[in-house]
Amino acid sequence: MLQEESDLSLVIAQIVQKLKGSNLYAQLERQAWASLQRPEIKLESLKEDIKEFFKISGWEKKLQNAVYSELSVFPLPSHPAAPPEHLKEPLVYMRKAQGSWEKRILKSLNSMCTELSIPLARKRPVGEQKELLNKWNEMGTDEPDLSLFRPVYAPKDFLEVLINLRNPNYENGDSLSFRTHLGLIQVPLKVKDIPELKEFFVELGLTTGQLGIDDSNQVPPELFENEHVRIGQKVLAEQDSAAAQQYIRQGSPTALRAELWALILNISSQPEDILYYEQLKTNVIQHDLLVDSLIYKDVKLTASNDDYYFVFEDYLYQVLLCFSRDTSVLGHFAYNSASPPKSYIRGKLGLEEYAVFYPPNGVIPFHGFSMYVAPLCFLYHEPSKLYQIFREMYVRFFFRLHSISSHPSGIVSLCLLFETLLQTYLPQLFYHLREIGAQPLRISFKWMVRAFSGYLATDQLLLLWDRILGYNSLEILA
Repeated sequence: MLQEESDLSLVIAQIVQKLKGSNLYAQLERQAWASLQRPEIKLESLKEDIKEFFKISGWEKKLQNAVYSELSVFPLPSHPAAPPEHLKEPLVYMRKAQGSWEKRILKSLNSMCTELSIPLARKRPVGEQKELLNKWNEMGTDEPDLSLFRPVYAPKDFLEVLINLRNPNYENGDSLSFRTHLGLIQVPLKVKDIPELKEFFVELGLTTGQLGIDDSNQVPPELFENEHVRIGQKVLAEQDSAAAQQYIRQGSPTALRAELWALILNISSQPEDILYYEQLKTNVIQHDLLVDSLIYKDVKLTASNDDYYFVFEDYLYQVLLCFSRDTSVLGHFAYNSASPPKSYIRGKLGLEEYAVFYPPNGVIPFHGFSMYVAPLCFLYHEPSKLYQIFREMYVRFFFRLHSISSHPSGIVSLCLLFETLLQTYLPQLFYHLREIGAQPLRISFKWMVRAFSGYLATDQLLLLWDRILGYNSLEILA
C-alpha cells in the first residue's frame, strides 16, 4: 500500500513538473489572475472559488485532458533508485542491441556522405531560399536527381537484426520445449495469450457493435450507426480525452474522426502552435540537410506510387521536412530505448561541447517512413494541425516500430506475439509456411513496421488506427 502511494506521488510530481513548462500552465495562471477581478471570488474562500471558476469556465477539463495525455505517454513508474537508462529500457541486452544498430545506421549515413561528398548540413544560398519559399506548396514538381541516394535501411535489414537477438542469460540447450525453435524471434519476452487479449480488447468482442462491420449495407443504420454517431457528438461536446479514447475503441464515424483524434492526443490549434510550425518551416528554407534528400527519395519511392496517397505528395514533404528540424521530438528519447545520433562540428570529433544532434529531431528516416504521415492527410488539411497530429502519433506510438525494446508495444514483442498466436492457433498453417521456406514473420513484418499503412485501404487503415489510439497500444497490429 505504501509502495503504491509513493509510486503515485512520484508520478504526480513528475507530471506537475512536466506541465509547469507547458503553455497550458501559463494560460491557467493568467486565468487565475483575471478571475480575481470577478465579484463571486471572495478573499476568505479564495482557493475554493478559483477551483469553482476553473470548473465552470472549462479550464478544469483542459487540465484533466493534459494530465490524461501525459499519463498515456508516461513510462511505468520505476524504482526511484533505478538509473535513467532503465526508464529507456530495463533489459541490458536490448539496450546493447539497440546501440549497435544505431552505430550501423550512422555508418551507413556517414559512408553515403563520404561517397557523394555532401555535407550533413549547409546553409542555403539566398537565391535557393527564395526559390524554395516560392514553391513550398508544390515541392512535388521539383525533380532533384536522387539516383545516388539510397535509403539508410529498409525494414528487412531491421528484421535480420531482430532475428539475431539473444538473451545471454537464457540457456538455449536441447532441454527447451520444441516450440521455441519454430519462430524467428528467439528472445523470452512475456506476451499476452488469447484469454489476456480477450480481456484487454474486451470492446472488440462479438457482442459489441463495431464501425466498419455493423454499419455495412445489410444492417439498417438506425440499429447501430445512428446511435454511435449521436454518442460521438456528445463525447466531442464534453471535450473529454478519456471518454473519447473509450468511445473510439468501437471505431470512429468518418465525419468525427479528425476531431476525436485531436481530442485524444490533446491537440488544439493555438496561435503559438501555428507560429512554431512557421519557425520550423523557416528553418527548412534556411538550411539544407542530408536527411532532406532521404525524405524526398522515400516519398518518391513509396507514397508517390500509391493510388491513395500520391495526391498528398506536397503535404508529406512539408510535414517531414519540418519534423526533421523539430527539437521538441528529442523529449521522447527519455522513454525510448533509442538515443539520438550526434554529429560533431568539423575538426572537433569526440569533444562533447561541439556535439549536436543530427538530424535535430534525432530521428533518421528509413524506407517507408513517410507512410506514417500519408493516412493522416485524409483527415487534416491544415499543415500545422496535420504536423502536430503526426508528431504526437510518432512520439506516442510509431517510434516503437523501429527501435529495439522489451516494451509490450515494441516491435520485438509484436513479432513474438504474432508468431506465438499463429503457432498456437493455426499450427498447420505455421508449419506449412515454415516448411516451404516462407517464414510467416518475413511476410508480415513489413506490414507491422508500417502499421499497415500502404497495405490496407485507407478507410480500413483508419479504423485500425482508431483502435491503436483507443487502447493506447500497438498490440492490435500483431
